[in-house]
Amino acid sequence: MKVFRFHAPGDVRLEEAPEPEAGPGEVKIRVRACSMCGTDVKISTAGHLRIVPPRVMGHEIAGEIVQVGEGVEGWAEGDRVQVIAAIPCGTCEYCRAGAMTICPNQVSMGYDFEGGFAPYMVVPKVVLDVDGLNRIPENVSFAEASVAEPFACAINAQEIVGVHEGDDVVVVGSGPIGCLHVRLARARGARRVALVELSRSRLDLASAVVHPDLAVCSSEEDPVAAVKAFFDGTGATVVITAAASGAAQEQGLLMLAPQGRISFFGGLPKDKPTITLDSNLVHYRELTIVGANGSSPAHNKQALAYIADGSVPVADLITHRLPLEQVADGIDVVRSGVGIKVTVEP
Repeated sequence: MKVFRFHAPGDVRLEEAPEPEAGPGEVKIRVRACSMCGTDVKISTAGHLRIVPPRVMGHEIAGEIVQVGEGVEGWAEGDRVQVIAAIPCGTCEYCRAGAMTICPNQVSMGYDFEGGFAPYMVVPKVVLDVDGLNRIPENVSFAEASVAEPFACAINAQEIVGVHEGDDVVVVGSGPIGCLHVRLARARGARRVALVELSRSRLDLASAVVHPDLAVCSSEEDPVAAVKAFFDGTGATVVITAAASGAAQEQGLLMLAPQGRISFFGGLPKDKPTITLDSNLVHYRELTIVGANGSSPAHNKQALAYIADGSVPVADLITHRLPLEQVADGIDVVRSGVGIKVTVEP
């Protein structure tokens, strides 16, 4: 079978590989959809410390079971499933306390295990051990289910920062995660939602789909002034920076109303991880700064439920559906920002 593998930074290839078989405690799936994100761009360009090449990439996975390994119960051939990407150990003190997203022993699909840019793949036992294989609801397509993994990360972030009914929310960054944050904030009862983006073309593309109450192109106007003016001169109650930008974090703090909350959702480049923070702003306005790291198995289940009941539609966020042979083209689409969500259908 053909697979898309990482060999070294800048060296990713579509090549032949033997079809895998499920071992004890594992299941084998026919991959029907594997979406991609900015992480796939980073891996293809710069690699990752945990990836030992060659490694099949792809971590936003949905498919159907074609083989059930010895000792696996509750699953059968033909079951439609979504696979978590970040896999906690389930046994450390953090996992036992319910903080699986910061498990120090976490491993990942497409990093430590073969990923979903392939017709067939094996879901390892560690995924099943933490209840990380999820049934896809009947009314949810494979492509939609593959978006559940990044969506789960947005759910984690909004739970931590606390998006509640009546909040005024700003999302900085109009990529797929930013679009998901806009829709999730509305589903959680936000009163008004603003979307801020540096690129005019990306902002227009996203706004035409998710329809924020305010769309601000930060390369054309002062985003802090625009946001404050829109939110009654005081600012937003919640800001989520869905962009790998220190400037976005710095500006986001300035957009907050007194006692506002900000989620540093997008991590910063490792060679430039610091920002300039006015500590007095945090002190006198009683602001709250929180982080968010990935998602838990439970968040993935919540994502599928939101998609299934229509609270957060995702099908229209998928702007590109590509065959396995065009994975490299998909990575270029993500890198260029000309689409929202790219899904590979092997």
